[in-house]
Amino acid sequence: MALPALAARELGPRLQLEQGAPARTTCPRRHSRVEAELAASRPGSVAASVCAGPPRGVSHGFNSSPLLDEPPKASSSLAGALRAPLFALLPRGRRRRMHDLRRRWDLGSLCRALLTRGLAALGHWLKHVLSAVFSKIFSPLASVGNMDEKSNKLLLALVMLFLFAVIVLQYVCPGTECQLLRLQAFSSPVPDPYGSEDESSARFVPRYNFSRGDLLRKVDFDIKGDDLIVFLHIQKTGGTTFGRHLVRNIQLEQPCECRVGQKKCTCHRPGKRETWLFSRFSTGWSCGLHADWTELTSCVPAVVDGKRDARLRPSSKDRWGSPNLNSGSNSPSSTKTWNTSKSGKNFHYITILRDPVSRYLSEWRHVQRGATWKASLHVCDGRPPTSEELPSCYTGDDWSGCPLKEFMDCPYNLANNRQVRMLSDLTLVGCYNLSVMPEKQRNKVLLESAKSNLKHMAFFGLTEFQRKTQYLFEKTFNMNFISPFTQYNTTRASSVEINEEIQKRIEGLNFLDMELYSFAKDLFLQRYQFMRQKDHQEARRKRQEQRKFLKGRFLQTHFQSQSQGQSQNPSQNLSQNPNPNANQNLTQNVTQSLTQNLTQSSNPNWIQKENRASQKQGPGQEQSESNTSNGTNDYMGSVETWR
Repeated sequence: MALPALAARELGPRLQLEQGAPARTTCPRRHSRVEAELAASRPGSVAASVCAGPPRGVSHGFNSSPLLDEPPKASSSLAGALRAPLFALLPRGRRRRMHDLRRRWDLGSLCRALLTRGLAALGHWLKHVLSAVFSKIFSPLASVGNMDEKSNKLLLALVMLFLFAVIVLQYVCPGTECQLLRLQAFSSPVPDPYGSEDESSARFVPRYNFSRGDLLRKVDFDIKGDDLIVFLHIQKTGGTTFGRHLVRNIQLEQPCECRVGQKKCTCHRPGKRETWLFSRFSTGWSCGLHADWTELTSCVPAVVDGKRDARLRPSSKDRWGSPNLNSGSNSPSSTKTWNTSKSGKNFHYITILRDPVSRYLSEWRHVQRGATWKASLHVCDGRPPTSEELPSCYTGDDWSGCPLKEFMDCPYNLANNRQVRMLSDLTLVGCYNLSVMPEKQRNKVLLESAKSNLKHMAFFGLTEFQRKTQYLFEKTFNMNFISPFTQYNTTRASSVEINEEIQKRIEGLNFLDMELYSFAKDLFLQRYQFMRQKDHQEARRKRQEQRKFLKGRFLQTHFQSQSQGQSQNPSQNLSQNPNPNANQNLTQNVTQSLTQNLTQSSNPNWIQKENRASQKQGPGQEQSESNTSNGTNDYMGSVETWR
């Protein structure tokens, strides 16, 4: 086939060179896209012109002409002149296969063209819709000036960018997993620090009926006097953390002295060398390692009084004292629980409880690490138990490495129902002698004794409610902590994975503790709700008193200023009012009534301040000036104080 003169003159030598190497003039089927692009990038090569066609999966366009065996038409362009002789160099089978591939490429090109035109039409339609919407929105601004084309394009670009960002955001964080899509995160109020800490429902439905005296715990703790806090520390209930709070994290006039490297701290009363706290971190294990209620009630009075021989403790009827009638309160709600020593000291018992299953697993893990608590005395009725009454579950020095099944199989394991045993009066059931009464009766007596002692304690907290425990302790003893308590939801017990069967068996081994914890949790939450409601009522009452006081002071000052102005202009008052004493009598009556109401409803501290201020006035001062100055100063001072 003849070429145009220009094409033959320009590419003649190169075509001859390429024809000499036919393997380099074709674009084989196995060529990759990269090889085709490299061949096309060579300047002046025939392979570049041949491979200028689309590689595998790419097409020239929808209207591109197929590769036929018939001679191509003459073209005036240089590309057409280059394609004509190159197709003749390909074999017939190769041209047929390339023709089939070209047909497939045309189908893909058709799909792409339809998609492109569809998107273009959609964009054009969206542009018209947005233009109509913005024309409706910005029609009131037409008098100011029409928006030019650049501003329209900018606005459209911003809208398209916003839509694109929304689409991308939906792909990045679909559904409600993304915090940015939760509008409640921006509108929700600050969460209550005393909210649900154990991931349970915030709505609490009480199960037990308690009296007002059981719910309101208000202890008149006198740290400068003879009052003493006794901490009953039950194993694996978080008592170590709470004990550190008592000696390191409480605001006191004379804080506890804690030295580095020593567990015990010196907690003396202000101005005295006596301790106000009986706990592990203040006095050590003075009554034995993890002494229970039976040991503490008989040991603490003897230790505090400095006597070596332990005296008989008072009977359970008189152990907890009577209602506190001091402070002018005759209601049974303001009770004070104590155990008194011979020297007249008041003992306030406190403790911490924990979920029985979590506490049991935590103790098992602690025993696995080598803990034995061999130093525990278990003194009851003046003597420790014998080896027959309290056998050991292991034979070696410790029980380290014991599996959970072996730990649960021991019938003498003190971990079973430990909280009930340590809070009950063991003398009621013959201490550790199991032959005194039947097991069913023994369990019932122990449970009732533990509930009664827990209810009459000055304070008890729950490990699962750290912030509520802090709140109730502060309200009970009128002592504040420096930093808030921290709720740890991840513990050693939570890392133990047990199935439902093992959990039910642990609950069966600790059925008394389960019943006690249910009782304690109900009482604890009812006390918390009662104290919170009482605080809200007290705050509301104070706000009402403040408003009454400020309103009374304002009206009193206003009437006094009016009476002073009328006394300075007697002639004007006589001309306007035929009875000159009417206004003064009215002002005096209103002032007297306001003063009486103020003295009855306001805080007596303000009345004392007013009396002191009136006593300090000089005899030469005039009454009108003193009334005006005192009224204004008291009003401004009250506003600043209440603010």
